[in-house]
Amino acid sequence: MKKAIICVLLAALLLGGTANADEVFDFSIMEEMYDLSQWEEVFDENEWEEVPAIASVNDLRINVPSAILMEKETGTIIFEHNAHERLAPASVTKIMTMLLVVEALENGSIKLSDKVTTSAHAASMGGSQIYLEEGEQMTVEDMLKSVAIASANDASVALAEHIAGSEEAFVRRMNDRARELGMEHTVFSNSTGLPTEGEHLTCAYDIALMSRELISHDIIKKYTTIWMDTVRNGEFGLGNTNKLVRFYKGATGLKTGFTREAMYCLAATAERDGVEYIAVVMHAETSDIRFESAKALLNHAFSTYTLVDVVPPEALAPIPVVLGEVKYMQPVLKENRKLLIEKMKVSQLVKQVELVESIEAPVAAGQELGKLTIRDGEQNELAVVPIVSDNQIKRLSWGQIFFKYLRILFLGDL
Repeated sequence: MKKAIICVLLAALLLGGTANADEVFDFSIMEEMYDLSQWEEVFDENEWEEVPAIASVNDLRINVPSAILMEKETGTIIFEHNAHERLAPASVTKIMTMLLVVEALENGSIKLSDKVTTSAHAASMGGSQIYLEEGEQMTVEDMLKSVAIASANDASVALAEHIAGSEEAFVRRMNDRARELGMEHTVFSNSTGLPTEGEHLTCAYDIALMSRELISHDIIKKYTTIWMDTVRNGEFGLGNTNKLVRFYKGATGLKTGFTREAMYCLAATAERDGVEYIAVVMHAETSDIRFESAKALLNHAFSTYTLVDVVPPEALAPIPVVLGEVKYMQPVLKENRKLLIEKMKVSQLVKQVELVESIEAPVAAGQELGKLTIRDGEQNELAVVPIVSDNQIKRLSWGQIFFKYLRILFLGDL
């Protein structure tokens, strides 16, 4: 049985090339031949249900050259190890490719139903692929699905050409978008992550940034959470290269990668109870190590942290307005924010509100009236949120002021 499995793997490698090991397999055959219970032993679902809290982030044992753990909504970095070291990302590159595809879908420049025609260049891609032939047409949706699930290099290039006219033009867009996201250590030279003569490097921190941006588009999770699917009207099977999708509770994606230079890379995302985390692992020695490392990072996050709404300890009272067309105005927080807090420290939070007692008109919408400060139990400042006016209030004219004081004088009307 083991020999049969090895033969299938070797055949897939020979057919698809050896540059990228995130290969496409016929999972309908593999499920029969390959006992997935060994994965279930590695990814024990019961273990994930009640994860013991790690006393300190320093107790994390991540045996990889570079890694980072980030919370999605706030962008808070919980753990990092050589996170700014520039390394080859392999197919994790496709996070940026998928981001540009999703943004093109949302701005209306392409549609999921559009037909994409495969060029000779796209069909020539090795490594992970769906074996597109020159001239073959496939919808944007099926190509995006093939990239998200099976890391298809040929589909990545075909989509790049469809959006930008050429892969080179698309790569320029990738680098422009990277700069917009603050990815200071990133240079892309292709849309796939395959080995190239040009510089093609990024870092764990930058991968976390583009992963955070990608998962902010819910449409991508329709594809990155699929374990198995098909294209070509069910004739070609797709199997997800990210085993966490099947074996990790709350997994939302995101992308694996492998080349001989990059070794085993992974950007893993997962969401539970409305909190989503991003774990990036780069250049692991084995596939198991990358998944185990991501698992350890995500477990630490879910067991240790929670998101807390930044709100005043009680409702903010209206503030008197002097010489205003209305007598009172309602103060509000300038922004709705959340804080990532260790679960054991939530009850220790201290909230302090500072507000002006009154304000003289005119009052501009958004004018600052005070602030909300949140500190932890040790009086460390965690957040300061301005408190502002909720709308504009005009000042009374001289005529209005005159009649106002007449009413006060004769009617006692305040």
